[in-house]
Amino acid sequence: MADAARALRYGGGMQVRRQTIRRLTRAWIALVAIGLGILALLAAQGAWRAIAAHGAGDPPPMPAPAGYEAEDHFPGAALLYTDVALPVASTASDGAAPAPGVTGTIALPATPVSPSLAAAAMRADAGVVAAAPFSTKSASSVDRARALECLTAAIYYEAASEPDAGQLAVAQVILNRVRHPAFPHTVCGVVYQGSERSGCQFSFACDGAMARVPSRAAWIRAARHAGMALAGYVYAPVGLATHYHTYAVTPAWNRSLVMTDVVGAHLFHRWKGYWGTSAAFSAPYRGGEPVPGPHMPLIAPPVATSPALIASVAPVPPMTRPEQVQPGYAASGSSIAPPAATPDKARPTDNLPAAPQVLDRFKDSGKPLL
Repeated sequence: MADAARALRYGGGMQVRRQTIRRLTRAWIALVAIGLGILALLAAQGAWRAIAAHGAGDPPPMPAPAGYEAEDHFPGAALLYTDVALPVASTASDGAAPAPGVTGTIALPATPVSPSLAAAAMRADAGVVAAAPFSTKSASSVDRARALECLTAAIYYEAASEPDAGQLAVAQVILNRVRHPAFPHTVCGVVYQGSERSGCQFSFACDGAMARVPSRAAWIRAARHAGMALAGYVYAPVGLATHYHTYAVTPAWNRSLVMTDVVGAHLFHRWKGYWGTSAAFSAPYRGGEPVPGPHMPLIAPPVATSPALIASVAPVPPMTRPEQVQPGYAASGSSIAPPAATPDKARPTDNLPAAPQVLDRFKDSGKPLL
């Protein structure tokens, strides 16, 4: 009976302890919940006061637009995504882009094929013919990275606000130029052609647009389209176009080319005749990309100075007059008379040293024994 009573008391004590632990746990949970609720109420009250204080006064007026932002621009202007307005430099080259959103042009070489072959090529490409896929397999990884950077910059600064089709069309024009004999055969060479002479084929490389910080989201979008074009994606609607311009500009070459398509704010054109057919786009891409960015300006060669000008400004060396020559040096530089003839020697005809006399026993010296 005693053992049973002790076991009952022990079991009852264990049950009391468990109930106590449960009550304490519940109490702590309730206290933590109350504390979190109080903190949430305080945070909400502070936020409400901040909102009320912010809305109490009138917002400061926006600054008046000035410079570039005050002008009217065509939809393809990438400068709308930038912060500071910069002056636009004028170009002096006839083949340069006349305005933003317009490609420059270049003189064509002579047709490399016979008239009959050129006529056959034109008959085969009577309509809009899609370009062949662009391939960078023969280029190095450095060339591919540089080509991607240059093509991204061209898409961004020429068509940042254009739809996807407009950006792909601009990329197609640049890659068409890479494979055309009239243009450089690298992507960076095409994009920055003429920048060394302030006569850029794409105006953004000369007008100060690249001094602005680009929009990250718009740059990533342009890079995606550049990667697609370099990987072989072809935007077929523009065909073999090598030129484009916006609605806002009418370049001088507008009537001498054939329009292939209108995409977004740009009108796309290809050359007439043989140079606008697929047979003309035969230059393979092998890399060799220059460093991305505008080219270094050319240094003019030095102009040759006339001999008369050199003689007029060159210092005259000091000269000795005949009366200043001292007697001991009067005969300096004159020839010496040859010695007189002797009974055993003839008179020499010159002042050279006499030929050496070799004894007979030394004549064979230096010859091999065998």
